Formats: sequence, structure tokens, C-alpha cells
Amino acid sequence: MLADTEDGTAAATRLAEGAPLRSTLDVANLGDWLALDAGVREVAWCRPQFLPGWEHSAPLPADPTQLGESRLALALCHRDGRIRQEAVRQSVRYPGLLPLVVIRCADWVGPVREHARQLLREALSVGSALDLAPLILRVGRRDRGAFGVDVLSQILRQASHGQLAVLFADPDRIVRRFAYRLAIEGRLLRPAELASAAAGDQDTVVQDLCATAALTALGDEDAYDVLPPLLAARNPRTRSAGVTALRRAGRSEQAEPFLSDRSALVRACARYVVRQQGGDPEAWYRERCTAPGDPELPPGAVIGLAECGNRADAGLLRPLLAHPAAGVRARAVAGLRALDCADPKQLRPLLDDPAAGVVRETAAALLPSAKELPADWLLERTSSERPRHVRVGAFRLLDVRGGIVALRAAVGLLEDPDMKLRTWAAQSVQRWRPSPDGQRGDAEVGELLDRSRHLFSDHVLRRRKWEAGLDS
Repeated sequence: MLADTEDGTAAATRLAEGAPLRSTLDVANLGDWLALDAGVREVAWCRPQFLPGWEHSAPLPADPTQLGESRLALALCHRDGRIRQEAVRQSVRYPGLLPLVVIRCADWVGPVREHARQLLREALSVGSALDLAPLILRVGRRDRGAFGVDVLSQILRQASHGQLAVLFADPDRIVRRFAYRLAIEGRLLRPAELASAAAGDQDTVVQDLCATAALTALGDEDAYDVLPPLLAARNPRTRSAGVTALRRAGRSEQAEPFLSDRSALVRACARYVVRQQGGDPEAWYRERCTAPGDPELPPGAVIGLAECGNRADAGLLRPLLAHPAAGVRARAVAGLRALDCADPKQLRPLLDDPAAGVVRETAAALLPSAKELPADWLLERTSSERPRHVRVGAFRLLDVRGGIVALRAAVGLLEDPDMKLRTWAAQSVQRWRPSPDGQRGDAEVGELLDRSRHLFSDHVLRRRKWEAGLDS
């Protein structure tokens, strides 16, 4: 496999020396053809002394009619448009060079482009189109590349479901999107197959495309085959599509468990379906949050209560701050923040929580009241003896707080064992400015800036000290 243009140049040299095409590059790999095309033209256009060695020792003739497959491949990629144009005409003798004809369909020279397009139109069949689809779609992203995609679409509209299935598993998501669009347009996939594709593919465009098509074609007899894959999908958008379709399928009661889904989008869709059948999501959430010690309480039910409840529901969330499950504690903090009921005194102890997710949510909830928290207490939590997530949460609050306390914390973290935290601390020092209400001429500021002088030029360091009222 040719990794880059440099490898393509080396491959071009071997081809010029007479090496067989198939032993020089992987003809099944589209990247090799693109690397060869770029490598052959890796020359200084107006400086012949910089031409690759093979151009001097075995230059291509202006008339490629007598060339074999290997050197004709070079001619198809040559820097001279006249040689490329004649090579396109001669390439009909070697069907294995069709990938280079595909590339020439987007050539910047008009006659080369037109001859290549005519040849591709005549040579492309369903079988060859399936093999060349990844390359055609890659070239299709270039200027003048749309022609190949149009021809590919016309040919593959004749393909069967079984033939297109090869492209459904292609590692390139652009290829999979193209294939599924053709299959949906031609109604080659049953709703159940579309649902499975939506649930199994990693690309969000394919997920949305197939889920929408599956639900559009959904009939009463298809519901038992279509909905389960959608409802069990890992992707929230696909699950939400399945939940919303429960109402249309007359199975609204099955939406209730999704009220506590881990995704906010799915929870919102479930609330809609439950309300449409006369249910009360708020009461459902409150019922589950009334037992603060329930080990089976789903975290999604906790944040769901905050999403559709009111400030009075904060009374149900506060006891959950001590729940044994970290997910529940984190969602309780997030819920109190969403209801604007985050009490700094009550949340402060959670900055020492053993779960990173809880500390992250707690720091976010305490940001508006960062200046009310004890500075020394926060600084103590930036010590290297503390867990990383605790150091991060404390510094996040100190950084927002500003002033000399933020500078003191940032300089102290410049030697932190965690590289990301060191980088963040360095950036904090570099953007630090004295507070308008801070003490000017503070000797500690000068000492801290001197400790971090490696982060500044001499000019910027003098400027920072001058801003702080210090002699430089």
C-alpha cells in the first residue's frame, strides 16, 4: 500500500523501470491509485533539472500507442496534458487502468476530461461500478468530479439488493451513505432491514437516513420487526425515533421506561408520547425520586424530574446527593443546578466526591458562586496528593475567581503530574491580569510571575509587572 505522495513517486520509478503494475501497488486500494497519480506529477513544472530520475532515463514518448500497461499508467498521470489525453484513448486496451480513467474524469484539462468521461460511460458496468464506487465518490469531492458520481448513480440503480450490500459494509461512511440512499430510493430494503441498519451503523447520517426511511415505510405488520432495533440502538437519535414511533404504532405504553433514558432527547420524546396517551411524566418522576436510598433508582429519572418539574421538586433532589450510586448523585447536582436551587454550602462537600462525574457537575453548579467559597480550602484541593478530578474541579473554580488566588493556584499547578492540567495552568498564567480591586504592588504577584517567567517574553513579563504596579 502506498502511504503518501513520496511512496507514489517511488512506485512511478519502479513502473518506469518495467515493474508489473500489480506488484508495484495494491490495485484494489483506491489510495494507491491516488498516491500514484500525485507521485508521478511531483515535479518542478518549469525546472526540468528537478524531474524525477525516470523522466531522464526512460522518458515517455509523446505517442503512447506502443506502451505496455505499467508505462501507460504513468502516461495517464503525466504532467503533460497531451500525453494524458492520448493515454486515455489507449487505456481501453487495459481494463485494469480504469481507476486512473476515473481520476482523469476530473482532470483540469478539458479534452483529457471529456475523453475520460466518454470511456468511463462506455466501460462501467454494475460489477465494475461496485469495485470503483469508493474511488469515484472520493474523486467526486474534487472540482469537476460530479460527473463520475452521476454515472455511478445511473449504473447502480440497476443493482440488486445483494449487490449493493457490498457497499453497506464499506469502511468509508461516504460510500455507505451513497449506497443506502440508492437502496432507499429503489425501495430495495424492507423496513426491518432499514431499522437494523439505523441501529448498527456508526455514522449519524446513515442512522438518520435509515431510521426515517424505516418509519416512513412502517406498516402495522412491520412494527414488531422495526421498533425493537430502533429502541435498543446505542445512538440517542435512533432511539428517540423509535420512541416517537410507538404512538403511531399504537404502543404508547412502551414509552414509559424511556422516561429515564440516559439521553435528554430520548427522555423528551418519551414524555411527549406519555402525555399524548394521558399520562403524567412529572408524577412518574416524583414517585421514583421519593425513595432516596433506592439502589435501583435510574439516574435518568433524577435529571428527568428537573427537566419537567419545578423549584419545589428540589426537596426531592437534595436527599439524592448522598445516594450510593455516583450517577444518581451527579444527576441530582445537575438537577438542582437546572432548577436554580444549587446551595453552595450543601454542594461544597461533593467537590471531594470519589466519582469524577459528580465533581464535574458540582464544579459547574458552583461556578456562579465561586467567589463565595473559601480560597484556602480550594487551594488545598489543588495539591498533587488529591485525585486528578478533584484538582481539576478546584482549579476550575479558582480560575473563574480570578485575582491573586487564581494566579497562585495556576503557578502551583505548573508542576502538576498531569500534562493537561499543567497546560491549562500555563494558559491561565499567560492570560492573567490583576483585578481592578486587587492590591497594587503586591510582592507575591511579582514572585509568582518570576516563577513562571518561562511562559513569557521579557517584554510581556515587564508589562504584566507594570500592570500589577510592580517595578520590572
